[in-house]
Amino acid sequence: MTHSIRRVAILFSGGPAPAANAVISAAAISFLEHGIEVVGIFHGYSNLCDYDPTYPLEEGLHYRIFRDADLRGIRNSRGICIGTARANPGKGLSGPADLDDEAKTARLRAVHAGLRSLGIDALVSIGGDDTLKTANFLQMWQRRLPAEERVAVVHLPKTIDNDYRGIDFTFGFFTAVDVMAKELQNLAADADATSGYFIVETMGRKAGWLSYGVGIAGEASMVVAVEDARLHYMEDGFVDLTGLADAIVDCMVAREMRGRHSGTIVVAEGIGEMLPEKALKGVQRDDHGHISLGKLDLHRLLAEIVKDRFKERTGRAKKVTGVQLGYESRCAPPHAFDVMLGSQLGIGAYRALVEEGLDGFMVSVSGQLDLVYVPFDELIDPATLVTEVRFIEPESDFYRLARLLESRTEAPRGWVPGPRREP
Repeated sequence: MTHSIRRVAILFSGGPAPAANAVISAAAISFLEHGIEVVGIFHGYSNLCDYDPTYPLEEGLHYRIFRDADLRGIRNSRGICIGTARANPGKGLSGPADLDDEAKTARLRAVHAGLRSLGIDALVSIGGDDTLKTANFLQMWQRRLPAEERVAVVHLPKTIDNDYRGIDFTFGFFTAVDVMAKELQNLAADADATSGYFIVETMGRKAGWLSYGVGIAGEASMVVAVEDARLHYMEDGFVDLTGLADAIVDCMVAREMRGRHSGTIVVAEGIGEMLPEKALKGVQRDDHGHISLGKLDLHRLLAEIVKDRFKERTGRAKKVTGVQLGYESRCAPPHAFDVMLGSQLGIGAYRALVEEGLDGFMVSVSGQLDLVYVPFDELIDPATLVTEVRFIEPESDFYRLARLLESRTEAPRGWVPGPRREP
């Protein structure tokens, strides 16, 4: 097969996800098998954003050249063999007109120059919706260049949040759900033993797929995602934590009437971004403008309010503890499905670039992991160039599944201890 790609770069950006190495290794093997050199860029865009030709990129420091021996037996390994970072080359770009602004595109030009300095003909971008946005920026900006100077770009979707449009499930999602669901079951056993409740904060910044998955698989008493907060717990444009706490107390009281004096409540971290500005004062933001939700401690804040509201309502004290889950799932040993899905996406990068000759496409799958190639234009708002998130639709079958399996009014399952007397 005749093609113009001789050297391809692979880059991973954003938060880690299980099966990352399955994606990278499958992609790299596919290119190597067909005589194409593969360069792994270290730590996302961080070494490319500030590229200066005076200080050339160094092998071993800024990138690695993959060889067959490097790729053996790593598909099931933890972590990311080329590292990651959250550097954002598209920072400050808010619409198509900005792509003509030299100051605003300085980082994009540095990325392009850095890739060209390594002789790169094509880039495989792996990452979340912000990384997809960056891939689209780079591809659109290059339209201003002669064809022979362009680097072809394809993107592989990654997020344990599973909120991507254009693909049913993202690699790492099932592993993350499995890890956190098992932790949730451990906490449920602890809650049973102590006649208490755990408010468990999971990842899920924009949509509820992860929190719902954890709640379903981990048999939570109640799940509250961003979509639920937006529908039921908003006041004056912000989440009313007292109203949310009252709904949780409703769940606790209903369970007591069924003989259950303990449980777990799953809440999505993204609810934290919906709090009033005074609650977010001093919380740092990353290069993409996102609040550092891990430092907000939504779980502790909500647990204290629930504890107070329960006592006001019943006249009794109740042990309510806030716990945060997330980081422990991002580099867990990958679930077999995630390894298969990730491997197919990696191979899809080769097929998209070499066999299909595509540029500006996301690799996706459907059915039995059949490869599908989705144009960036179908995934991004043309006016703002922002990627569009996939939310859980109210009354969808997945939404109804979570609601049905919530155990807020479950019947007792055999003998359980009675309530513990609190001081």
